[in-house]
Amino acid sequence: MKVVVAGAGYAGTLAANRLAKKVPDAEITVVNPRPDFVERVRLHQQLAGTGRAATPLTEMLRDGIAARQAAVEKIGDGTVVLEGGESLDFDHLILAVGSTLSPLPGTVPIGTWEGAEQARAALAGLPAGGTVTVVGAGPTGIETAAEVAYARPDLGVRLVGQNLAATLSDGARRRVRDGLERLKVSIVENAVAEADTGTVQLRSGEQLNSDLTLWAVIGGVPDLAARSGLKVDERGRVIVDEYLRSVTDPRIIAVGDCAAIPGSRMSCQTAEPQGGHAADNLARLAKGAAPKPYSVDYVSTCISLGRHDGVIQLVHRDDRPRRQYFGGRPAAMTKAGVVRGARFSARSGIGGSLPGSK
Repeated sequence: MKVVVAGAGYAGTLAANRLAKKVPDAEITVVNPRPDFVERVRLHQQLAGTGRAATPLTEMLRDGIAARQAAVEKIGDGTVVLEGGESLDFDHLILAVGSTLSPLPGTVPIGTWEGAEQARAALAGLPAGGTVTVVGAGPTGIETAAEVAYARPDLGVRLVGQNLAATLSDGARRRVRDGLERLKVSIVENAVAEADTGTVQLRSGEQLNSDLTLWAVIGGVPDLAARSGLKVDERGRVIVDEYLRSVTDPRIIAVGDCAAIPGSRMSCQTAEPQGGHAADNLARLAKGAAPKPYSVDYVSTCISLGRHDGVIQLVHRDDRPRRQYFGGRPAAMTKAGVVRGARFSARSGIGGSLPGSK
């Protein structure tokens, strides 16, 4: 069995390691644009200088897995074409290329390694008294604003977005707001920012001065699947069947942010179970068995607020928020443990998840 894994985030790395363990004679090649496994959920720490988000892939992949540093330009009939024109044949392809951001001019996107590094350098160059604006009031924006405020209390930090922590319960949202206010983060809600160099213009027409504007809104997915002729949804995500196989080509399994799976949210809590399921189904096929449908349920939403505070929102199995949540240092410790666990799962190929509801 010859398998190419496109993308070495949580889903792709776990899938490759799990498959290598279950099918030792499989020929597995991981293709990734950079030489590192990037913990996307740590990028806010990377840019604030409070943690590291990258580990060399050579330390993350099991022996016997080949790693190629390249971008995939196109998926063909049983082949992937790499930048430069080289092609790799496959019996099966696990497509795990993640998601992208579409930042406004004058902003720095922080959901990618390159953007986080650009933001880190810009932040380090800001003198005391400068102002940082984070656009996006979801978990990525909240964690980034909190981390910058925690690491650089000498700066003014504001968070701009439509609705703060909109997916959380009312109580958890209030707790997030309290945590941000304790860090002296200014919150501007019901606003859409139009950024330009040195200013942030709100939809109301008000202009806010900003020395550094960080873009924390996930905009879509790479257009690789669409330009390769795979059937995609309106956001460019691969449309898959119940086994996570592309409805265009069943040899292609899409997992993580780039897969159009109803009810899924972009998170490592989604990516790793899907990567594990892809590996398990390929292992079943290698043994002549039938694949199994994918289904998984959610447990919580975890948000850090600096290094010593956070909010853990418990959720129903379909990801609707429960009334229950907890915060403070226990939440910060829980979030840190979850992040460490996600890295361990990717490295070991052991991906834990709840089985989906029947």
